[in-house]
Amino acid sequence: MRTCVALIGAVVVALYALPAMAVEELTWGDLVPPEARDIMGMPQPTHDLSALADTLSEGEYGDPAVQVEPAAPVVAELNGREVKLPGYIVPLGINEKGVVNEFLLVPYFGACIHVPPPPSNQIVYVQSEAGIKLEALYQPFWISGAMQVEAVESDLANAGYKIANASIEPYTY
Repeated sequence: MRTCVALIGAVVVALYALPAMAVEELTWGDLVPPEARDIMGMPQPTHDLSALADTLSEGEYGDPAVQVEPAAPVVAELNGREVKLPGYIVPLGINEKGVVNEFLLVPYFGACIHVPPPPSNQIVYVQSEAGIKLEALYQPFWISGAMQVEAVESDLANAGYKIANASIEPYTY
């Protein structure tokens, strides 16, 4: 009888834990603490490439080699959460098969290359075994995995977050 009660208790606890393990779909605004949401000087996320020219011409973004805010405040509560976030890939590592398996995830196309990198709280450093073919980098992707609130420096920009062992799927409009 005790074994049965203990088993039922374990099942109930596991069922209550399921919602906590669910993947949380985030927007880029969710990566900015409420008190820092007035940060200006960066384009809004654009996932429709036909609107990219309008996005980039809306303002003067300065020197493309200088990050807007390399140590922007982050949301500590995101640490350890299973998340899903859409964005564009800025490659950092390419394997011998032409697959990008280490990259920065950014909210808009051309970030870190054609315009200054966004604040570090708008960049996620990602590692993925599956990776993405180099020729597919012009489209947005959904990146999923355990979010780590961790500063990562690269030659292109600083990231305020990290996702290791990420899963990747094409973004659909």
